[in-house]
Amino acid sequence: MNQQAMLRKVRQMQKEMEETQQEIFNTDFTQTAGGVVSVTMKGTKEITKVDILDGFEIESKEDYEMLSDMIIAACANCYKEIDRTTEEKMAKYQAFLGGMGMF
Repeated sequence: MNQQAMLRKVRQMQKEMEETQQEIFNTDFTQTAGGVVSVTMKGTKEITKVDILDGFEIESKEDYEMLSDMIIAACANCYKEIDRTTEEKMAKYQAFLGGMGMF
């Protein structure tokens, strides 16, 4: 492949990579924990919504602590899903550009 064709291919891949990254950033990821808490985040890892599902009543300090733990768990699940999705969608670009000595 000549240099000009290679450069076009790299530019095309860069454009596709940026579009894919933007798609991930605009995606809503939702995870639950304990069947009580639901957290929604954008692909940028910005929390956009936290829901406490119907039926959960806080009656003691331990309930607050449990609720807090479930919120943290739901957030951690969202982070993992975002990372997994990003890895899967960006893998083809890393493989291509990495083979060219660019990663």
